[in-house]
Amino acid sequence: MATEEVSLRALESLMTEFFHSCTTNERKREIEELLNTFASQAGSWRHCLYFLSNSRNEYVMMYSLTVFENLVNKMWVGVASEEKVELRSCLPKLLLSQHAVLPFFIRNKLCKVIVDIGRQDWPMFYHDFFSNTLQLVQTPAMAPLGLVLLKMTSEELVCPREDLSVARKEELRKLLLEQIPTMLNLLTGILESVWEKHSGSGTTPPPSPTSGETAVVLGSESGAMCSLALECLAHLFSWIPLSSSITPALLASIFHFARFGCQLPVKAKPAPTSNGDTTTTGGNTALPANGGTGLPRAVQPVGQSERARLGVLAMSCINELMCKNCVPLDFEEFLLRISQQTFFLLQKLTQTNSHSNTTNTNTHTVKNRLQELDESYLEKFTDFLRLFVSVHLRRIESNAQFPLVEFLGLLFKYTFNQPTHEGYLACLDIWSIFLDYMTTKIRSRLADSDSVLNRYKDALVLLLREVLNRIQFRSNQTQLEELDDETLDDDKQTEWQRYLRQSLEVVAKVMELLPSQTFSTLFPVLQEDLDIYLGLQQFIVTNGSSRRLNITAEADCRKLHCALRDLSSLLQAVGRLAEFFTGDVFTARFSDALAIVQRLVEVTCYGSQISLYDVETAVPSVLKPDLIDVHAQSLAALQAYSHWLAQFCSEVQRQQDQTRFANLITSSMAATTPLISAKVPEKLLLSACHLLVSMATTVRPVFLVSLPPVQNIFNLITENHNHQLPHEAHVLVCRALSNMLLLPWPCLPESEQQWSSRSSSHGRLVSTLTQQYRLLPRPPAYHHNNKTVMQQTLSVLRDLVQSISGESTKSRQICYQSLQESVQVSLALFPHYIQQPEITDEMLSFFLTLFQALRVQMGVAFTEQIIQTFLNMFTREQLAISILQEGSAGSKVVQKFLKILQVVVQEPGQTFKPLLPSILSLCMEQVYPIVAERSCPDVKAEMFELLFQILHQNWRFFFKSSVLSSVQRDGAGELMENEAQFTAAMQAFGQSFLQPDIHIFKQNLSYLEVLNTKHKLYHKKLFQSSMLFHFINVLLQVLLHKSHDLLQDDITVAVYNMAAVNFHTFYSSFLPEFLNGCQGLDHHQRATLARNFTPERDLPSFTQSVYRLVNDLRYYRLCNGSLPPGTLKL
Repeated sequence: MATEEVSLRALESLMTEFFHSCTTNERKREIEELLNTFASQAGSWRHCLYFLSNSRNEYVMMYSLTVFENLVNKMWVGVASEEKVELRSCLPKLLLSQHAVLPFFIRNKLCKVIVDIGRQDWPMFYHDFFSNTLQLVQTPAMAPLGLVLLKMTSEELVCPREDLSVARKEELRKLLLEQIPTMLNLLTGILESVWEKHSGSGTTPPPSPTSGETAVVLGSESGAMCSLALECLAHLFSWIPLSSSITPALLASIFHFARFGCQLPVKAKPAPTSNGDTTTTGGNTALPANGGTGLPRAVQPVGQSERARLGVLAMSCINELMCKNCVPLDFEEFLLRISQQTFFLLQKLTQTNSHSNTTNTNTHTVKNRLQELDESYLEKFTDFLRLFVSVHLRRIESNAQFPLVEFLGLLFKYTFNQPTHEGYLACLDIWSIFLDYMTTKIRSRLADSDSVLNRYKDALVLLLREVLNRIQFRSNQTQLEELDDETLDDDKQTEWQRYLRQSLEVVAKVMELLPSQTFSTLFPVLQEDLDIYLGLQQFIVTNGSSRRLNITAEADCRKLHCALRDLSSLLQAVGRLAEFFTGDVFTARFSDALAIVQRLVEVTCYGSQISLYDVETAVPSVLKPDLIDVHAQSLAALQAYSHWLAQFCSEVQRQQDQTRFANLITSSMAATTPLISAKVPEKLLLSACHLLVSMATTVRPVFLVSLPPVQNIFNLITENHNHQLPHEAHVLVCRALSNMLLLPWPCLPESEQQWSSRSSSHGRLVSTLTQQYRLLPRPPAYHHNNKTVMQQTLSVLRDLVQSISGESTKSRQICYQSLQESVQVSLALFPHYIQQPEITDEMLSFFLTLFQALRVQMGVAFTEQIIQTFLNMFTREQLAISILQEGSAGSKVVQKFLKILQVVVQEPGQTFKPLLPSILSLCMEQVYPIVAERSCPDVKAEMFELLFQILHQNWRFFFKSSVLSSVQRDGAGELMENEAQFTAAMQAFGQSFLQPDIHIFKQNLSYLEVLNTKHKLYHKKLFQSSMLFHFINVLLQVLLHKSHDLLQDDITVAVYNMAAVNFHTFYSSFLPEFLNGCQGLDHHQRATLARNFTPERDLPSFTQSVYRLVNDLRYYRLCNGSLPPGTLKL
């Protein structure tokens, strides 16, 4: 005993020293080694039991429990049976005797160790483990401890880690399922007894939200007990199937506690009282929860956080049940019960307070109510509503006992009284789900679609109006100004843009269901703001060369700011609805669409004529960006109707009456082209450029190129070099001008396309754009401007080619004809710039686009010349220099080069087949050796894709097909060529599975699967004889090492497809050989693993067998590793 006391004092001293701030890292390592050595000694647990019983040092207790945990989870198989008996007896006794005085985290750790022993030994060797736990739950004084153990049992036995065999996991799950009725009955009893004790009411919820309003005040012990019971239920519900064990009484009890979250905070009385409420401390007045920040509330809520937590836990239980999509038919009643209870809760959340002033609006009081409730509770409740609508609405909708329309009314109140923007957007998601459901339902029931719509029509119109109201500054300025409109999130949008986008998506979904109502709701609101905007001209005062907006009063400026922000949002809404006027409904909704487009053209013309972006304002930091944004959004909205204009263009082409259409195009170009100037703010300039591109590319009016405003743009680009546009705008304008000349006009025969004159014009355009580039000296003389000229010209040319890549042959012919000289110049310049990766990258990007879009027009000879030039330039030394600068411009150059080769090898026919040996050689002999043992993920990904495309698109380069081989599935008659290259490629794929990069692994595994699907790769004689089992072995080893667990399913499917080539050989030859090669197993374990791998031939059974093999093999190794040295294994 004295020795153990000395050891305890020494351990306490060591632990204190270890966690002292002055202890060095070196000393900490020494102490750690000392502790680990002590823990690994046989019988060290006896010392730890003494330490645990006799020390109050938390570090010592935690260390002792870690020793126990390690013993149970990693060394249990090697522990002597009499020691196990002792441990199963003494640890529970220690828990029972000391649980009240132990810190909660120490108590929980001790509970975890006991549950871990149960996981190993119950019921065979630890038969009273579960019955003891249930007994604790039923003993009032010990019930909290029993609930902690019960929840841990659910967590650790149902979802155990891999320290158990699959058979044991299945056994534990089965044993626990048998105990579910008992557990649920006990938990129901606890919740019911607490509720009845503190409320004095029955278990049936009150019939209306205004009855039974007396707040139930729980003592702290009762509250803690219910929290533990609800946590336990939530975990049980996460894995048990829906069954009759989930009784109406249990549901009613859970919903009783869910109501706690709906209760407003109880105000403490000014004078301290002693009414048995254990939430006060010694009868003293509670301290302000705000930490003395001077908040207006003088009196703080009593016990509100505890009540809210109970509500959150109860909602977690309900949500776990609602997550289950697989609902048995006899559970429709169960769902209805949950739905009705939730309807009651939603009523309670959105009710107005009876004591509130009757002059206040409902909206005000409901919002105040939600604002005072716990934020976590509202989140849980919103989650519930989402689950209810997305998973169960289709089951409940047809049930006459559920008032669905009234439910939508309550959801409406709940949505538009949310206290936070995030809460509001989460509710908008629920409405989006409902609208999607409605759209799908109506499409599938066209016969009675009107009756379905009429049921919800009023609710949807109300929703539309309120959503539109919520995006308008005139009614919500304070709230909307809170939204950040500067910081971009991961989706490259600001908080305000996300808010607006989600709102407009709801508007669009309503438009799909109720087009006329949406149009008649939106257009008057838009008109109101347009009138303000179009009336600004009268307030412009000109003084010499400057112009000023004569609106200076603060109230007027604020009103104008709100109107402009709203107009910008509503213009985006109008643009979002453009898709609902095209296609089959073009004629039916023509007049509405024409009114919109005419109005948009009028607005853009007005903005350009009076140049509001150039006007001085009283508040330039606010009003100037507003004016620019409205102008830009009007152009963007008009651009959104380009597909409608294109359909209009086709219609008038047939009707031979172009007056209205021509006026729209002419006016829109008159509004657009003055904005294409370096003096215009970039946001507005780019909007104008995008509209010009859409007119040229999507609408394609025949007369567009001849319009004077468009001719002015041609002159600006080709003649006026003094007014350089920003590069992005310059590229867009060049694309628009090129497309006007290259793209075929709609609804006109080939003879009327005027290709000859358009070809000449395009040639002149490109010649002007490339003049400086084509005159660059060779070899290059250094000049700082040369690099800029090359990069800018090549990016313009690349964009021109990209924009016509999917167009007719004639368009591509003219394009290449215009570019031919520039392409020749680029090829001649390339060798001179090979050491300048930024320029090489731009050149290769251009050539890549050329190969993708114009390789037929370039012809075989010139294409071969280009490829040969590249192959000669990219020597192994040059590749190494470029690749090893990972993430640099040099690395990107190699990626582009490999992409070009991918395009070449995918070309059908024999055109580029002579280049295959050179490309394969470059890939396997030059690139692969450099990247094989290095990370280089980007280059490696492109290299493997090139390798895959070589194999996939040129299979006959390796396997000559014959009539005999096509009928002989075993590949006996196949003719193999270039075997060495094929083998090297397969080895490269195999090697990639031994490396940690999960993206390359996934990519290459999918490539092998595609090659097998398309070309029967796994069935090929060479693959079967020398590669198949190597690949299966590697993939199984990856599963065993858990290095790529995210790809577990993909790997298992690949193993199945490889094994399916010859199941008999797999089971009789490979599997025994694989198990014999596995280290750390004995003969009996190998035999068990082989026996458990059932020789099934379907994928689900095979998958289960692979899972069992991997799990049990790891388990056996863990067991064998935990046995003491010299243990005899029978």
